[in-house]
Amino acid sequence: MSIRRLPEHLVNRIAAGEVVERPASALKEIVENALDAGATRVAVRLSNGGLDRIEVSDDGCGMDSGEMALALERHATSKLPDDAIENVATLGFRGEALPSIASVARLSIDSRPRGADGWNRTVDNGQLVAEGPAALPPGTRIIVEQLFAKVPARRKFLRSPKAEYAACLDCIRRLAMAHPAVAFSVEHDGRRVLGVQAGDAREERVAALTDRQLADNHVIVSLEREGVRLSGVASLPTCNRGVGDHQYLFVNGRPVKDRLLIGALRGAYADMLARDRHPVVALFLDVPAQEVDVNVHPAKTEVRFRDPALIRGMIVSGLRRALDAEGFRAVQHADAAGLAAWRPEPVSPTPIGAMPIFEAASGLGSAASASYSQFAPSSLADRRPAFQAPPPQARAEPAAAPAPEGTSFPLGVARGQVARTYIVAEAEDGLVIVDQHAAHERLTLERMRRAIEGQGVASQALLLPEVVELDEPACDRLEARTGELREFGLELERFGPSAMLVRAVPAMLGQSDVQGLVIDLADDLAAYDSALSLKEKIDLVAATMACHGSVRAGRVLSVAEMNALLREMEVTPRSGQCNHGRPTWVKLGHGDIEKLFGRK
Repeated sequence: MSIRRLPEHLVNRIAAGEVVERPASALKEIVENALDAGATRVAVRLSNGGLDRIEVSDDGCGMDSGEMALALERHATSKLPDDAIENVATLGFRGEALPSIASVARLSIDSRPRGADGWNRTVDNGQLVAEGPAALPPGTRIIVEQLFAKVPARRKFLRSPKAEYAACLDCIRRLAMAHPAVAFSVEHDGRRVLGVQAGDAREERVAALTDRQLADNHVIVSLEREGVRLSGVASLPTCNRGVGDHQYLFVNGRPVKDRLLIGALRGAYADMLARDRHPVVALFLDVPAQEVDVNVHPAKTEVRFRDPALIRGMIVSGLRRALDAEGFRAVQHADAAGLAAWRPEPVSPTPIGAMPIFEAASGLGSAASASYSQFAPSSLADRRPAFQAPPPQARAEPAAAPAPEGTSFPLGVARGQVARTYIVAEAEDGLVIVDQHAAHERLTLERMRRAIEGQGVASQALLLPEVVELDEPACDRLEARTGELREFGLELERFGPSAMLVRAVPAMLGQSDVQGLVIDLADDLAAYDSALSLKEKIDLVAATMACHGSVRAGRVLSVAEMNALLREMEVTPRSGQCNHGRPTWVKLGHGDIEKLFGRK
């Protein structure tokens, strides 16, 4: 076959395949053009997830009829003042995106520069069909209709309207984060779904577009090194999510996706977050043009750094410094009730001979010391140095009956609870320490699995249904799975565009955090729903529910409850690790304890 020159309309369709993959791609290019035109207000209207119609209005500089004609030609742009393409400082090339979109959709442009008349130009799948005067305020309005309607091979590979709408909304969120001086609004099928005002502080804008809790639980990141400036907002470790979908990186004002960010965040939060939890982060890098290549990807969603080690080091250092500067806010400390477990507990005066052996052996608190002084010889009490503080006292119960021996139990028998988090048990061959939350989480998961294999998970109706506010795509994902979630005992209903109503929860979860449970389920479905098999999805939902229904750290357990937990662990498969891969118990053998005290 001989080589031939392709016709212009086919060349534009090929170019469109690189730049315009879905409605969100077209929307991104148009909104970036508006920002490059100096807009202070951008209004977006979508119909059917952008599949039927995308409309973007802005108050930028506008175009006259001649500029509009050039903007619809390939390789024509106002964004390169000279031939140095590596110095491009704008978000995109207007002359590349518009003809590509116009070749696969009906594109109508109305634009008016200040002090001039407005003009319209309409192109239908590469063919000019209308042009003439137009009435509108200064700025530009672009309407894209029936994207890929005449390219069925591309149209059939688009996702559902809800999925395309979610992608469009994510695109606008990223651009709005990068430009807090610009007001953004989004309407979908006639309903307003997003609105932010111009002039927001960066942390307020990020919180409004990601997680409202971030407004009160964030640190400000700021670092400059070798001409590169890093700034942004990051959540405290205690403010986290089940998936890493709220992590954003911007380079020179351009939202990008880079694996460098994922690794750097892992390093920065390494000893502050569990492996299955993720921070909320929006980081902004200002890099000299010669140090970054923004033309790696046709849609400019990826970049290449000249010195990636420098960038990664700055992200880790900047986050670490910001978190360390916040002191105790940066880590999860025990609350007041948890700290009280280590304080002396008041006891009634009791003669020495009548004191419970366990209490006497575990050390005397301040009240107990007073009792001791009351009944002990005065010479012994007087010899105690005045500056000596009473020894710390952990919570323990007076033994009403002789404590059982641990010879017949692999995990021993409970002797007490430390910091309301760890069960201390004595086994025949050593000391066992159990993380009560991690252990109960595994037990709850295994119970739920057995119930699912049997007659299903029993549900418990809430006295008052609880409303959980989420963004619309998250509600869509949960609504699509209400039937499956009902099998787990969780009954949900749609409650308006951006909320779910919880009517019942699994009975075995008891007094669980309903809000946190539903939010984490929505996060898990967003991250894993399309990639997992049915069995994996069942395990995922069960594991998330088990986590929220487990005994929490900070809860006081009786000795009987501790022993019941230990006995169930001994007969439950995989009880040696929690649902996230962490150990549920550790053992110090007699030999290890003797080494600690120098006996070996």
